[in-house]
Formats: sequence, C-alpha cells, structure tokens
Amino acid sequence: MRIRVLLVDDEEQFVDLLSQRLKARNFEVLTALGGDEGLSVLDKVDIDVAVLDVMMPGRDGLSMLQEFKRTRPLTEVIMLTGNTTVETAISGMKLGAFDYLLKPVDMSILIDKLTSASQRKKEHEDRIRNAEVERIVKTKGY
Repeated sequence: MRIRVLLVDDEEQFVDLLSQRLKARNFEVLTALGGDEGLSVLDKVDIDVAVLDVMMPGRDGLSMLQEFKRTRPLTEVIMLTGNTTVETAISGMKLGAFDYLLKPVDMSILIDKLTSASQRKKEHEDRIRNAEVERIVKTKGY
C-alpha cells in the first residue's frame, strides 16, 4: 500500500516540485497551499503523514499540527521550515510532531522520515485493532 502524504505549504512552486518528486518515488501525494485548505483535505481524506510548513500566512503549521492531533490523532506530522528557532522546534515536538526538518530538505532524509512516520501510524492502528479484538473476545467469552 502506498503512503498517502499531504503537503501543506504556501509556496506553490515548492509544493509542486516536492509533490512531483514524491510521486516519482511511488508516494500518493495530496497538496494544499495553506492551512485552511490543508484542514479541508484532512476532513475528506485519511492521510498517513502530513508535511506542514511552519510559517504560512493565516493558519500556521503549529496551529495546524494542534488541529491535526485533535481531529486525527494517528496522522503523523512532519514540520518543515526554512527558518526556525529551537523553541519553535521544541513546541512542535511537544504538540506531537513526528519530526522537524529544515528547507531545503534532502529527499533521502524526507523519504526515510515519511516511511518511518507511516510505519508508526500503522503500528498504532494495529495495536488499536488488536485491543478491540481482545475486548470482543473477552466480552463474548470465547
């Protein structure tokens, strides 16, 4: 199964280029050119990993991260930025970001992070599914 990635950044050329490069590596990629558009996509589609730009006009990446974790807690989020402070990175990690990468991002590092984040999401889903099966078995007395 292909990893479904949502790229959210206000730089259209960056989003287009990164999307093409990930699609060429067999990722399923959805894009959004801002925070509100990104949240709209999240409402409609189950995403494995979101890549969010920290600094965007309107809704920034940290507020999006909070909303993602509130509405889709298993969706992993990688924060991406061209200019960051240690404090911003720490805030993102405390809010539940899987990782924090600087632009320009090395594709091999991004692909490794996307793969690891997707695997973590799958492991969480498997644990939840197994716990539900165990609960059913116990209540039915099998």
